[in-house]
Amino acid sequence: MTPEDLMKIIVFFLTVAGAGWGIWWKIDGKLTAARTEAAAQAAGASALASLAREELAAQKLYVAEHYVTKQGLQEQTGQIMRAIESVGNRIDSMSDRLDRAFESQSRRPAARG
Repeated sequence: MTPEDLMKIIVFFLTVAGAGWGIWWKIDGKLTAARTEAAAQAAGASALASLAREELAAQKLYVAEHYVTKQGLQEQTGQIMRAIESVGNRIDSMSDRLDRAFESQSRRPAARG
């Protein structure tokens, strides 16, 4: 093997290695860009999820403050019905008392003088 042949072989391997390194450099650049883009999208998705979580918590709080549960409504309805019943009983007893008062007045003879 002559020095010229050896030089050709070395140049060939350097060319192949350079081409391989160039291809790897391009692929690595694209992978880095894809990683950067994916990280930005992940950060955006995380921020959006955090915002959605906050909005959901605010909505839950609003519903808890402004709406009543079915059980709570039944309890309140029961209390209101008992209060109405109590008022009705008081009115009935008042009319009975008035009836007795009028009956006692009509039994007494009116004093004329």
